[in-house]
Amino acid sequence: MYAPRGLRLAMIVLAAAAWGAARADIYSFVDASGVTHLSNVPVDSRYRLLLATPVAERPDPPAGKYLARSADYDPMIERAARAAALRPELVRAVIVVESAFNPRAVSKRGAQGLMQLQPSTARRYGVSNAFDPEQNITAGAHYLRDLLQRFGNDLELTLAAYNAGEEAVERYGRSIPPFSETRHYVPAVLRVYRKLLAQQHNS
Repeated sequence: MYAPRGLRLAMIVLAAAAWGAARADIYSFVDASGVTHLSNVPVDSRYRLLLATPVAERPDPPAGKYLARSADYDPMIERAARAAALRPELVRAVIVVESAFNPRAVSKRGAQGLMQLQPSTARRYGVSNAFDPEQNITAGAHYLRDLLQRFGNDLELTLAAYNAGEEAVERYGRSIPPFSETRHYVPAVLRVYRKLLAQQHNS
């Protein structure tokens, strides 16, 4: 049965409230077919905050001091996020956890730059210099978008694949691989991301 728009919205808010009690803020958007999408994590720029709910206090990752370094890169992050249809806060969160905004960072496995691109990933996205901030951020943002599409907009799996590789996520049945680093990485990025979203909402 078709429900009037006002009733449908009320039903959505009630459902979101029940969901939000466990999952914090709820975001929504209505697509071109009139279908309403709800998520506790806004994976692209179409989502808008529908319902803010309190979450239990938890230790914040040491993001604040690193975010102070982001000013030089903010225009690049905004451009890359817009081109990839991502929230810029997601790109920032990945950079905080990956490199703490150090454009010369190199991991023990050879990942390079702000978003810690593996050489094979850099080549895939046409990066000639992974230490160039603009190239690195642009490629990293598009890689995130491609992973989101591959894993059905599941942000946890996307972040797990960004850290451990797409094949690892597939090999473990499209779940977060049982690697200690990855099991710490995914919630760390999500904590920073939600902190940034809250700051944006309150600004």
